[in-house]
Amino acid sequence: MGPLFGTIAGVGTWFSLTFKGALALVGGAPYLVLLFDLPVTPVALTVASLLIVLNIVGAKQTGRMQIAIVAVMLAVMVWFIVAGAPSVENARFEGFFDSGINGILGATGFVFVSYAGVTKIASVAEEVENPDRNLPLGILGSLVITAGIYVAIVTVMVGVADQAALTATNTPMQVAAENALPAVGVAAVVVAALLALISTANAGILSSSRYPFAMSRDGLAPDVFERVSERFETPVNAITITGGVLLLLIAFVPIDDIAKLASAFKILVFILINVALIAFRQGSIEAYDPSFKSPLYPVPQLVGIVGGLVLLRYIGFVPLVGAVVIIVGSMGWYYLFVYRRGGVDREGAMTDALRRSVGRDVVEQTESEVDSAGNEVLVAVTEQTTPAVEASLIDLATDIARTREGGVRVAQFDEVPDQAPLPQSATRLTEADQAFETRMADRAAASEIPIRYGEVVSHDTRHAIVNYAAEVDADTLVIERTTGSETVLGSDAEWIESHAPCDVVEVSNFDRETVERVGVVTDEGPFDPAKVGLADTLATDVGATVTFYISVGTNPPESRRNTTQDYLSELVSVCEAPVETEIVEAGTDDVVERAARDSDVLVVSGVQRGLIDRVFGHVPDIVTAGTEHGTLIVYGASRPGRLRRAVERRLF
Repeated sequence: MGPLFGTIAGVGTWFSLTFKGALALVGGAPYLVLLFDLPVTPVALTVASLLIVLNIVGAKQTGRMQIAIVAVMLAVMVWFIVAGAPSVENARFEGFFDSGINGILGATGFVFVSYAGVTKIASVAEEVENPDRNLPLGILGSLVITAGIYVAIVTVMVGVADQAALTATNTPMQVAAENALPAVGVAAVVVAALLALISTANAGILSSSRYPFAMSRDGLAPDVFERVSERFETPVNAITITGGVLLLLIAFVPIDDIAKLASAFKILVFILINVALIAFRQGSIEAYDPSFKSPLYPVPQLVGIVGGLVLLRYIGFVPLVGAVVIIVGSMGWYYLFVYRRGGVDREGAMTDALRRSVGRDVVEQTESEVDSAGNEVLVAVTEQTTPAVEASLIDLATDIARTREGGVRVAQFDEVPDQAPLPQSATRLTEADQAFETRMADRAAASEIPIRYGEVVSHDTRHAIVNYAAEVDADTLVIERTTGSETVLGSDAEWIESHAPCDVVEVSNFDRETVERVGVVTDEGPFDPAKVGLADTLATDVGATVTFYISVGTNPPESRRNTTQDYLSELVSVCEAPVETEIVEAGTDDVVERAARDSDVLVVSGVQRGLIDRVFGHVPDIVTAGTEHGTLIVYGASRPGRLRRAVERRLF
């Protein structure tokens, strides 16, 4: 999901596993107190210190101790289950659902941290032999076995002991064992319970300490956590800081709050894990080639996401606040200490999957734009439009209409003072009006495409153009490119682009006779379908080649380059004209300059007006290029909203 979410999940999982270790020790200390008359907190702190030292000494020693503990623990727990099952009284389960679904979900959220061990296995993957086989076996096997044992133990506990006795003690296993086993069995259960909780704490230290270690290697945490002891071959600094947090939790945080905090963030992490798996599946990360794939995808992942969100509703207010604090703190750490110093040279599978999805969506829109037929093109001119510019506008309109089997309508818009009556003004022909009609008559007679023409008199030219385009149901409006109030349409051009009911093409220095290469410049996002459609139409009609120029920034992640290349390949497949692509590892300004040098006409989007003017204005070579090369600024009628546009720019 990217380095930001990686930081949040890494810090959060580190905290939740550390919380679980503290919970196990605080919960296990009372069983030790049963054997030795000692205070609970000092006992828990002492055991924690011993486990920290053990983890520093080596992972192999830690693993061997875990195997021994688990073997003894399982044997005693099975004994308790088998021996206690005949003594279970069904009457003790009456009122099980008295609190309704709220009680069940609340309890589920509270004990959710018990299943954190499922992900602990993955956190030590580098230290597991044959991970392709053993990781899936360990994760799925532990989930099935522990869930079965948890349910069986709690069933026997509730079924053989009085409810008041169970809830009034810190050692409920002892109370239940006294009702189901002989004295030696009770002692064995107490020892097994103690071993189980120590084992959990040990595994928590082992796995949670690997998170700052891995984050350090990924550039998300200080380098000090990456150091491995030459003597013990363990990440000693990561283990030490984890142990320090563990000791503070034991000493100062109540056990209920520890459990709730651990569960709350573990639920959040599980949600992120499910989302991340979907992102990997939908993305195109080349390194992602799992040897084991989740069955019934994506049903388990969707159930995990929705189920986790439901549980968070019942976990309580304080734990959620704690989870939010961890999230905000992780984000602050990332932006202050990771992003500011240059970040990391990779991105997440989620970003790649979203980019691929957005790219496919835009390609589908582009295909519809390219295949559209019956295009009605309106050319809007004024009395100030020179005959040469007028001819170039009509040339472009004719190319669009010919390729899309449409027609051309040319309208000269005359503006008169507000005091002048429109009917009288409309009947009076000036010399400019007569010259316009003569030119249009000659052009229409020589054209293979039907050309209709006329004049529109109004008090407000920009409103008249927009209203007339709507009246004649134009698909494309062609106007002269303007850069200031002193030009033909002045600042009205931007207003027209924003309010026109159709695509708008602003034309500058267009000469179809010189067009051999049509350059389509990056939008700092996927290419606007209207822009691609125009470029393809023009190139098809004049026999030119289209080149798509897109920027991926300097030193782009491999996934970004790959997905961008796939997007361009799909884009090429929907165009009819010959197409080339240029993926440029540089900023947008550099891409515009390169496109201007290599193209006879540039096709850019209306959202890039400021960009083009900026580049043309401050780069000397582009000033010349801007006067020699035609520029078509396209403003599509179906343009994305600001949020969609921001997402597209972020992804591309």
